[in-house]
Amino acid sequence: MNGINKINPVIKKISFPEKGKMKLSLQDKREITIPLSYFPKIKALSPLQRNKWYVLDNQMFSFDDCDEVFHLEQVLGKENIYKYNFTKKSA
Repeated sequence: MNGINKINPVIKKISFPEKGKMKLSLQDKREITIPLSYFPKIKALSPLQRNKWYVLDNQMFSFDDCDEVFHLEQVLGKENIYKYNFTKKSA
């Protein structure tokens, strides 16, 4: 995924600045805030569980108590593209 000026976005921090919102801070200083209603599994986590996040491969993230991995593309509203690119091929 290419970003502004061909800089690949890298997730630096995930926070929950207000009730019902999630904010992703990127390494290049951009910030993306999105309603948790788009991510029911994250919304279902307690505030303590949400603090236990981690980043995978710079553009994916999850939480210790969550069984789903999320991609930055989903946050940007490109879930269909994400699913297409990461669908396993059948044998």
